[in-house]
Amino acid sequence: MSIYVGNLSYQVTEEDLKKAFAEYGTVGPVQLPTDRETGRPRGFAFVEMEKEADETKAIEGLDGAEWMGRDLRVNKAKPKEDRSSGSSHGGGGDRNRY
Repeated sequence: MSIYVGNLSYQVTEEDLKKAFAEYGTVGPVQLPTDRETGRPRGFAFVEMEKEADETKAIEGLDGAEWMGRDLRVNKAKPKEDRSSGSSHGGGGDRNRY
């Protein structure tokens, strides 16, 4: 299972996240999404922990904690939604249609 980490500093690196979460157990892959246009981090990440018990400890220990000048939001990541279904959320994909 993956952990969602939100409200991150834009200066954070994958290595910073690995070090912070290593205090709670063995850290797996870390994903730090970046903006397609600017290449700048988007302010959130996904962290994999080896054991579910370590994941729970990390969430309890880091959610709401002040880190790098920001109050973190840390919780279990929700499964990625299927964007191909006919959602009524208006994705804006046809902006340049006319």
